[in-house]
Amino acid sequence: MTVLANYTAIADSIAALFYPHAEVIVHHIGSQTVLHIANNFSRRSLGDDSALDDALDDFQHANTVGPYEKLNWDGQKIRSISAVLRDADGQPEYLLCINFNVSVLEQAHQALAAFFQLQRVIPQPDGLFKNDWQERINTFLQAWLEQHNLSLRTLRAKDKRALVEALFAEGAFDGRSSADYIANVLEMGRATVYKYLKALRG
Repeated sequence: MTVLANYTAIADSIAALFYPHAEVIVHHIGSQTVLHIANNFSRRSLGDDSALDDALDDFQHANTVGPYEKLNWDGQKIRSISAVLRDADGQPEYLLCINFNVSVLEQAHQALAAFFQLQRVIPQPDGLFKNDWQERINTFLQAWLEQHNLSLRTLRAKDKRALVEALFAEGAFDGRSSADYIANVLEMGRATVYKYLKALRG
């Protein structure tokens, strides 16, 4: 396999991984022509002039150029970075350019920002779910985990017992079916939870 074939395979892989948002172009620096385009959304053609004259000095002293931003033909914002690929003597031979369409990410960011606008969310009314013991358990549970720098996924048996004891002291087991709920949340057997409760109630 030739060196160029290796580079085009890399270009194809990057474009496939980030499809449809990434375009990867391989330029030949000597002839300043486009040799390969993966996921072509810039509407360039093979053999096009690469127009690298103004950047040739940069290639001599850097392995990457960018990232920098530009506009595509359709007005989409593109973020680009170019890797300088050198020959056996260390001279720049090819340029591998990755063009990533960031407009779609900006649109997603704007949509999420609009969705999570705090001014659109009102405080929960005092009378609504006033006796929601599940919510109180969840609030205490998350605060306890944060205080002890733990997560539900990494709790060991001794951590779960300590958490059951803390919940008991908080009165979390006063709610109807609360023991079953806590057993499910902590992924513990009901019998184990009831055994701990029996010991705590003395």
